[in-house]
Amino acid sequence: MKVRIFVTLKNGVLDPQGKAIHHALESLDFSGVNDVRAGKLIELDVDPAVSKEEIEKMCEKLLANTVIENYEIEISDKALETTS
Repeated sequence: MKVRIFVTLKNGVLDPQGKAIHHALESLDFSGVNDVRAGKLIELDVDPAVSKEEIEKMCEKLLANTVIENYEIEISDKALETTS
């Protein structure tokens, strides 16, 4: 089973990487971008017996710093997945 975990900074937490990306976009003459927030994507391939609660525990204990980060879990069936 494929699991994707999206980790993003909480609102109000400074994002220097996002600011650097925003500045670089402006210097490359891309306009209309008001703000950039950077995050990370973690993909896991887990046994179908692994519960969502166990995945949440993984996030709480290791994959996300819940003091400053939020996380979102997306569980998908690999058989339904398509690639381009």
